[in-house]
Amino acid sequence: MSLKYEKKDIYSTLSQEELDNANGYAKSYMSFLDKARTEYLAVEEAVAILENNGFISLDEKQVLEPGDRVYFINKDKSLYICVIGNESIVNGLNIVGAHIDSPRLDIKPMPLIEKSGTALFKTQYYGGIKKYQWMSIPLAMYGVIYNKDGEKIKISIGENDDDPVFTIADLLPHLAKDQMKANANDFIDPEKMSVLVGSLKDKEADEKVTEKVKQNILKILNAKYGIEEIDFARSEISFVPAFKTKFIGLDRGLIGGYGQDDRVCAYATIRGLIDAADELGDSIKKTSVAMIVDKEEIGSIGTTSMSSRAFDMFVNKLIEKTNSMGVDKLEVYYNSKVLSADVTAGISPEYEEVSDIQNGSMLGCGISIEKYTGSGGKYNASDANASYMSKVMSLFDRNNVMYQVGTLGKIGKGGGGTIAYILADKGCEVVDCGTPVLAMHSPYEVTSKYDVYMTYLAYKAFYKE
Repeated sequence: MSLKYEKKDIYSTLSQEELDNANGYAKSYMSFLDKARTEYLAVEEAVAILENNGFISLDEKQVLEPGDRVYFINKDKSLYICVIGNESIVNGLNIVGAHIDSPRLDIKPMPLIEKSGTALFKTQYYGGIKKYQWMSIPLAMYGVIYNKDGEKIKISIGENDDDPVFTIADLLPHLAKDQMKANANDFIDPEKMSVLVGSLKDKEADEKVTEKVKQNILKILNAKYGIEEIDFARSEISFVPAFKTKFIGLDRGLIGGYGQDDRVCAYATIRGLIDAADELGDSIKKTSVAMIVDKEEIGSIGTTSMSSRAFDMFVNKLIEKTNSMGVDKLEVYYNSKVLSADVTAGISPEYEEVSDIQNGSMLGCGISIEKYTGSGGKYNASDANASYMSKVMSLFDRNNVMYQVGTLGKIGKGGGGTIAYILADKGCEVVDCGTPVLAMHSPYEVTSKYDVYMTYLAYKAFYKE
């Protein structure tokens, strides 16, 4: 018997039936990813999946019984999902929490300008990005905008084959001598990350109109959506990569797509709860909660983030509707177990020097458990205790979930955070547990379809405990 810890290759270990199951799950996940391009769309798609599997709005139930399946939408951009267990809620919840926001380009409040015969939307990047990666790639535009009558209008351009796309025109190398002298942080000025949206003049514009291309774009938008320029201040519109999710490699072992951080964990969070509830039926013990929340990429601040008291309100509703009045939600939190379902950095084959290989996460070796994140001296980290680490690892061992234990790179090379510290602050036992990713925060992130599948199995096993 070997006493040495070694990462295990999933593909070489699974039976053909399990490999087929992994492939089928990967395809369903890829379909979700192509539909869930923004937080709004992720919530919409998640609700459609939930309702097809017997979940209803929490507001439709006055009393909750074991086996009931409910969800609560927080301002259209985050979602709390619950299956009621047989044990009293005071014994705690089994919670898996992921986030559905991803790095992107948001438009500014007054975005439309005309320069050098083109119309452009000025943008503000969201989350941590390498700015140069977003230049000269096809972009799609998604979002919502309200007109002066308060009517909500959905915008989706770039998804269909006959839709136009958008782009940011980078500077040609022939004239980029000065630009290329700057460091990677500076050579793309974020104020120059304006998206091309048009080039044709309004032929019917009055001669006094000096910006005829801009005028033409406003006419097109008004004809299609009934909006005026001032309505951009009442909008949430984003540009995201217009790439379809695809298998990568001749062996189709990897998945490439935008927004895998953290929608890969979000989908597994939802799918795992549904399937755990189906398998357990009325025998489910603990009340189980799945969360997909917003704003993690910018510090979990805001009404739809994990820091919002909306989740406390949701738990209060569960206490009330399970006839558990008098139960202190702080005691519920104290007895709760949480998996912070967020991705981690996979060991990059060409940049191994930034990873501690012994403590890194390798693609194809399973879901990654990370005792702590943060940076430097564990700054801003949620550091799971040894007892809870042992419980999670033992749970996965019992359920044949292949996992690896990792950290986010070498000390001093950077760092990152998740929603784990917010749940820990409430008193919950919590550990980070998610899928390894290559090229994280880029327009085209890469995962192993077998890690993706193990993530789903891990969360399902956790809900069933």
